[in-house]
Amino acid sequence: MKLDQATIAKLAAHLENCELEARDTTKITDDHPEMDWDDAYAIQDEIKRRKIARGCRIVGLKAGLTSHAKMKQMGVDTPVFGFLADYFSVPEGGEIKLSELIHPKVEPEIAFVTKAALKGPGCHIGAVLAATDFVMPAIEIIDSRYRDFKFDLKSVVADNCSSSRFVVGGRIRPVEDLDLRTLGVVIEKNGEVVALGAGAAVLGHPAAAIAMLANLLGERGEEIPAGTLILSGAITEAVMVKAGDNVTLRAQDLGSVSVRFA
Repeated sequence: MKLDQATIAKLAAHLENCELEARDTTKITDDHPEMDWDDAYAIQDEIKRRKIARGCRIVGLKAGLTSHAKMKQMGVDTPVFGFLADYFSVPEGGEIKLSELIHPKVEPEIAFVTKAALKGPGCHIGAVLAATDFVMPAIEIIDSRYRDFKFDLKSVVADNCSSSRFVVGGRIRPVEDLDLRTLGVVIEKNGEVVALGAGAAVLGHPAAAIAMLANLLGERGEEIPAGTLILSGAITEAVMVKAGDNVTLRAQDLGSVSVRFA
């Protein structure tokens, strides 16, 4: 680590205040180019600590940067990961106030819920599938705190990987009934198709992102507990939304989930 604890605490407070007050900022590596990956996750952990201290519950985890092409473009060999707080959750068919966000985008994802703990090193797709209770469709609403979505990866990890809101719903299914690689998804905005893809867009198999998360946590002496909700990563490009938009995700064999923006 390159940053001292006081700097980590200061940057965490700054980024979380930007989130809570819906205001943007320049990327933090502009002022701290020496930041390393440990610093980035330490800032994220401090944001999580601040939320828990205020009475928030952590209800899940999320993976980002889960496309091989995107990872190659960004010069990394593993996805990035963040956490989900309780107030990020929006009821299926619910409403999201744009006044609470900066410049939101939506992404279609497959959500996993575990029935057994997962811990690395050595976690693999088979272990993830064996430990999965069920999957369901999810819409993640990302909302980077960085101005014009301009950031580097260390800055985005520190910013909890642009986490802001998520919606889960549709049909709950055990993984043995599904081929998650070929499972197709369609995002509709106001009744028009705006994005489509298949599960293989996430590292060849969505469970691969969960395995990488377990292995990363294992390096830190942590695990994914049983009963954890995990968003496995975007299947398509993120889609911008504005007030009045209605967004629906239709997932093959998993039904649909929707949310509206006001």
